[in-house]
Amino acid sequence: MADTHMPPPPLALTIAGSEATGGAGAQADLRTFQASGVFGLAALTCIVSFDPKADWGHRFVPVDPQVIADQLEAEFACYDIDTVKIGMLGTPATIDVVARELREHRPERLVLDPVLICKGQEPGAALDTDNALKENVLPLATFVTPNHFESLSLAGMDTIESVGDLETAARRIHETCGAAVLAKGGVRLAGPDAVDVFYDGTTLEVLSEPKIGEVAVSGAGCSLAAAITAELAKGQSPLEAARAAKQFVTAGIRARLASNAPFDAMWQGV
Repeated sequence: MADTHMPPPPLALTIAGSEATGGAGAQADLRTFQASGVFGLAALTCIVSFDPKADWGHRFVPVDPQVIADQLEAEFACYDIDTVKIGMLGTPATIDVVARELREHRPERLVLDPVLICKGQEPGAALDTDNALKENVLPLATFVTPNHFESLSLAGMDTIESVGDLETAARRIHETCGAAVLAKGGVRLAGPDAVDVFYDGTTLEVLSEPKIGEVAVSGAGCSLAAAITAELAKGQSPLEAARAAKQFVTAGIRARLASNAPFDAMWQGV
């Protein structure tokens, strides 16, 4: 009798927070992995729940570092994981334990969505987290996907107002960490198109799609990084992964889910 087993799917792990409304964070990552034909695992670092009684502000609760370590121990022992996405880490203690595990297991492909601001933290704690992320996780990344604010911080720039500025930021970030970079302009740059810039030290490419509204959609940044992660797990090059992820997110924004909050959510099911 012929063997009818399907070949095993690629694997990808997201190390990220849980966002209770489901629009972003690990929930969005896992939907993206599934839609991309990748078996997804998640290690939760924190729980974020928006407060509808306080202008939908962030309520942020970190997961105990030992619990994070336990999750990662189980996941790396169970599977040979060589493709990982990093989302919100949230505290220096979380960053320490995640960086330790990453140094031990050395995944071949590490996509960092560098969440440099945790809106549920006090400013001093947020700065400590930002510095710890830059020092301990950024040097391990092979692909980085900063948004407008994160590009300013990582590139040491005061303003990014044009595609040329975004190209400069992508080059500077690559020079800092050696990773491939997709610097996201999104809806923040003036003009009819949502523009991102890819740079890997050799190739610079502007990825552009017509804007779908002028307001950011929840989960778009998470899903972009997760889609890149999924494509890398499937064997695509960084540039091919960036191109595919851009198309994936554009389609998901077009099919977004309206909510009672002041933001819509991207739908990864298209």
